[in-house]
Amino acid sequence: MKLRIPTLNTTVWAAIAVAVVFVGVFLFWIFRGTSITVVNEQPSGPLSPLTGLPCAGAHRRPIAIMLASDPEARPLSGISQADMVFEMPVTPNGITRIMAVYQCSDPQEIGSVRSARQDFIPLAQGVDAIFAHWGGEHDALAELDARVVDNVDALKYEGSTFYRKQGIPRPHNGFTTLPLIRERADQLGYRASTSLPAYTHITGKVERNLGTIADSATVPWLQGMDVRFSYDEASNAYLRWRGGTPEIDTTNREQARASVVIIMKTASSFLRDQYISVTTTGSGVATIWQGGRSISALWKKPTATAMLAFTDSQGKAIPLEPGTIWVLIDTPLPAVTQ
Repeated sequence: MKLRIPTLNTTVWAAIAVAVVFVGVFLFWIFRGTSITVVNEQPSGPLSPLTGLPCAGAHRRPIAIMLASDPEARPLSGISQADMVFEMPVTPNGITRIMAVYQCSDPQEIGSVRSARQDFIPLAQGVDAIFAHWGGEHDALAELDARVVDNVDALKYEGSTFYRKQGIPRPHNGFTTLPLIRERADQLGYRASTSLPAYTHITGKVERNLGTIADSATVPWLQGMDVRFSYDEASNAYLRWRGGTPEIDTTNREQARASVVIIMKTASSFLRDQYISVTTTGSGVATIWQGGRSISALWKKPTATAMLAFTDSQGKAIPLEPGTIWVLIDTPLPAVTQ
């Protein structure tokens, strides 16, 4: 039996055929998309209403703690272990502040703890949190003293629930722990459990195509407050950078990350001195980054106590990737008036 040896012409034609198939597949991928997705396994046990992850304290009331954003206060403690985080400008020149919400985790230490701002109060109310802070702006303290939300103020409990650390300049040296805050909350008679409604979370496969690929989310805030979240496919999360450097947590030396990054657009107005008022109730547009893709959304919070919701144009809740949620509230800075 004779073996047929391919000629040069047949080899060339075979190569061309393979190339044509490759190009066809590539064009199909371009125009029809591809499913580069993460399969979320069904977790067991009670789930956090915020993160959608297994949580032994799923019915425990969250603690919301005001934290500094100032470069002098970095790196922060406990920031990588929050279940949900809110961040927004609080001054006319663009200085931001952070409110970290804890329900499931228990960081070794949390700080630097800073003063309350009025626009964070409805966000704490919306997640049924006990609000921890170190003093606050005049209007914020008036609301907190009127008990619009259960709160623990370091001005009243410095040296017990809150403490200052040596070697860190004031006012950035204030710290606390969750056990200390919960102990104080119990002494104040605050409710310890919650029936907070849960966010809708993704299960199963989620498609990622060229039209939705988004590997980074940025907010160009001023004063070294600029933020970037970069997608890490291996962990299906966005790593946080601030002022061009990684946001490292001093308690575990890990870079802060979020499974869901939401940038919601809103308005602001000049209040007085170094204070602005940012709108955190009502409605507006937002963009959600998760799973390496971006989604146009709407945000809605009709009342101070309502949970902040994210929906599509038809008003249907957008399912979120299980994990930490970081909400960046972006607004044009108002003009200073006299």
